[in-house]
Amino acid sequence: MFKKKIIFSLFVLYSSLLISEENVETDILFLKIQELELEIAELRNILESQDYLIQKLIQESLNSIENKDDSNNIASDNVIRFSGIDDTRSKEDVYKTAIQSLQEQDFEKANSLFKFFVDNFKDEEKLPLSFFWLGEIALIQNNLEPSQKYFLELVNLYPSHYRTPLAHKKIGDIFLKKNEIEKAKDKYNFVIREYPNDTASSLALQLLKNME
Repeated sequence: MFKKKIIFSLFVLYSSLLISEENVETDILFLKIQELELEIAELRNILESQDYLIQKLIQESLNSIENKDDSNNIASDNVIRFSGIDDTRSKEDVYKTAIQSLQEQDFEKANSLFKFFVDNFKDEEKLPLSFFWLGEIALIQNNLEPSQKYFLELVNLYPSHYRTPLAHKKIGDIFLKKNEIEKAKDKYNFVIREYPNDTASSLALQLLKNME
C-alpha cells in the first residue's frame, strides 16, 4: 500500500512538472509573439515615416523649382523629347517624369531618368536634386556604395545647395548601416556643427542620442 502511494505521488509530481513545462513553453511562445508584434509595429512606423519624408522632400523640390522657373518654359504634356538635348523643354519633361515615377514608387524608372538627366543636362537647381534622388533611391534599395557616391557628388559639387545638409546626414546614415559607428558619429556631429538651423541637424542630433 505504501509503495502504491509513493508511485501515485511520483505520478502526480511528474504530471505537475509536465503541466508546468507546458505553461512555461506557452508563456515563452506568447512573449515571442508579443515581441514580433512590437517589431512589426515599429517597422510599420518606420515605413510610414520614410514615405512621409519622401513625399515631403518631393513636394519641397517641386515647389522650389516652380518658384525659380519661368512658367512659360514648363512642359504642358508628358512627352519626353530627347532631340535638341539640354533645351529647357527636354529638361522639364525628363525631370518631371522622373519625379512622377518617384511618387509612384517606380524606382527603376525614376533611377533611369535621373541618371539620364545628370548625364545630359546642365541645370544648377535640378542637377543637385537629381544627385540627391539617385542617392535616396539607392539607399532605399540598400545599395550603399552607389548611394554614398551620389550624395558625395552632391555635397562636393554643390556645397551651398539647400539639400546638401541632408545629403551629409544621409552619408552618416550609410556609415551607420555599414556599422562604421565612429564615422557615422563624426558625420552627424559635422551636420550639427555646420548646419545648426537645418532640419538635417535635428535629425542628426536625434540619431546621436539614440546611439548613446
